[in-house]
Amino acid sequence: MTLTDTVIAAGTDTPAAAPPSKPERWTAQWKELKAEVIDASLCTGCAGCVITCPHEVIGYNHGEGGYKPFHLEEELGADNCIHGEKGCTTCTRACPRFRIWEPEADEHLFGRVRKPEEMYGVYQDLWLTRASDETVHKMGQDGGFVGAMLLWLLDHDYIDAALTSFMEPPDADGGLSWKAKPGVARNREEVLASAGSRYTYSANTLALPEALEAGLKRLALVGMGCQTSSPPVMWARKAGKVSKPFQFNIGLLCSKTFDEAIFEELFEAKYGLHKRDMVKMNIKGVFQIWMRDGSYHEIDLKECHQWTREGCKSCPDFAAEHADVSTGGIGEDNDWTLTVVRTDLGKEVVDRMIADGTIIARPAMEDEKAMKLLRLLSIVSRRRWPLAADRAPSIGVPEPKKKAAPAAAKPPATDAVAPAPAPAVDAAVVAEVVIPQFEVVGVSEGTPAVVPPEPEPAVIADDPTPGGD
Repeated sequence: MTLTDTVIAAGTDTPAAAPPSKPERWTAQWKELKAEVIDASLCTGCAGCVITCPHEVIGYNHGEGGYKPFHLEEELGADNCIHGEKGCTTCTRACPRFRIWEPEADEHLFGRVRKPEEMYGVYQDLWLTRASDETVHKMGQDGGFVGAMLLWLLDHDYIDAALTSFMEPPDADGGLSWKAKPGVARNREEVLASAGSRYTYSANTLALPEALEAGLKRLALVGMGCQTSSPPVMWARKAGKVSKPFQFNIGLLCSKTFDEAIFEELFEAKYGLHKRDMVKMNIKGVFQIWMRDGSYHEIDLKECHQWTREGCKSCPDFAAEHADVSTGGIGEDNDWTLTVVRTDLGKEVVDRMIADGTIIARPAMEDEKAMKLLRLLSIVSRRRWPLAADRAPSIGVPEPKKKAAPAAAKPPATDAVAPAPAPAVDAAVVAEVVIPQFEVVGVSEGTPAVVPPEPEPAVIADDPTPGGD
């Protein structure tokens, strides 16, 4: 505590805590959101500002090259809002990238900010999990946890529906577009229809109006960290009644999504793989693709990186740190999903699911690779948070380890032939592990007694990519 934080008690030399100051009035509106988040390339496209706007003057382009909000009214132009000038601040209260978003969400959910060593956020339990229901397990990604959890929440009257993502229906010949879109899952059939992984973006919060129009008032949100941080930020900043329907928050481990152009410009143009003939995809160190003709293909992730979606390039939250439960398919076994239990509500639900046999769970520490990847990929994501933004997401992030210079070669004997020089290595070329975005089923469990050691390389090129359920 500094001198500016204390007052001297009358008649003593003992510093006494200053009385709490009155919180400053929140005045930030669309003008500040546009300048500090959207124009500063911090916007992930979560659409929190869109669904909370009480005047419906924020639009959203849910498609290739879009995935960002924009202002609809012409009166003050694209950069300002007449309602904001009159005092409306809802959009900034809902934005999970505006100013000091991470500490505010932490304080609201956990009563404290994360510690510097907590690279993947505050948590209570870590599990590897798998759905007991074979249909749910088979239709989901990896362990099928998210689908199992949504069905359990519906059956036990915790929620009325879930905001999640679906794929556009197949064409007349059964071909898929692989276009992800937001939607509402109200029953078993719809939950199973939403299961599996997609690697293009879906702002699932945009399904909120559909749910409310149907009279569904208690909702689970399934989404990556950029989306699942929005409700806690709304609650912390008192955004109003729009935040009340969010009753449960399921976060998907995610390092990035891809632009839809990757299908035509890489998979089809280079490898002859048409998206309409794809039946399944996953990321486990490589981009895995299964085709309708029964063939299986692997594509090096380094080839995919140039199609990274713009909104993902600055996101620091791999581990969906503000969800009730975070989940993803990383580690050795494709049949299990890593599950990070964070809040008291999340623990209550997961413990009950284990007790009644809805899911099978084992300690996450049994899979060393999964634990190392969880920490490693959280660090990699935090390192890309811009220096000019609030520093909280970067606290505790270790500096990248420099590669040791190669030892000098011994001079050859006078009568020996000198060996050819080794090819130069470009240190900038480091493969980044990508993580599936929209896996609506899968989790893992296990509470580590010791934080796993940081692996030597800054990024592991051939490690599996998180994602799935």
